Amino acid sequence: MKAGVIAVQGDVAEHAAAVRNAAAAHDEPAAVVEVRDAGIVPECDVLLMPGGESTTISRLIHREGIAAEIRDHVASGKPVLATCAGLIVCSRDAKDDRVDALGLVDVSVDRNAFGRQKDSFEAKVPVTGLDDPFHAVFIRAPLIDEVGADVDVLATVDGRAVAVRDGPVVATAFHPELTDDPRIHDLAFFPEREVVA
Repeated sequence: MKAGVIAVQGDVAEHAAAVRNAAAAHDEPAAVVEVRDAGIVPECDVLLMPGGESTTISRLIHREGIAAEIRDHVASGKPVLATCAGLIVCSRDAKDDRVDALGLVDVSVDRNAFGRQKDSFEAKVPVTGLDDPFHAVFIRAPLIDEVGADVDVLATVDGRAVAVRDGPVVATAFHPELTDDPRIHDLAFFPEREVVA
């Protein structure tokens, strides 16, 4: 499996380690490549859109010609895991003119809705498809405030969606790569062979 991590900005190394762990749980080797330029995404089987600064990620993927390749990747049915800022960039509506959203996930989001850096928190979150709750890390997390009819809500906190699936895209408001639990990456990339922690 060739996994591409969109590496223009954000927590790249953590996602690379997490997807390797998820693949290893299925005895499948994963070659991880960092995507900073056009031409790499078409070679990838799966993509990861990490957290970071959504306005910067959006600007750079459009400037470097990566945005259209990500759209083509999803249109061909290949999976994507988008986390935190990645969720914002992949959304239908980021509610911020500085973010040229890709429209890959039929949701609207409020950036930093859970508060500033000091308001970051962790919570045990039940996730559809996982037998046990996931230890979710929320850092300046966005809020999914509107969900399209064909989007599956996978997890909520206080009645608010924090993880969704829209076709081949799984998107979370939290950072699964900051734990040693590979199950969210597993859910995104090996949904037919889920592993229990």
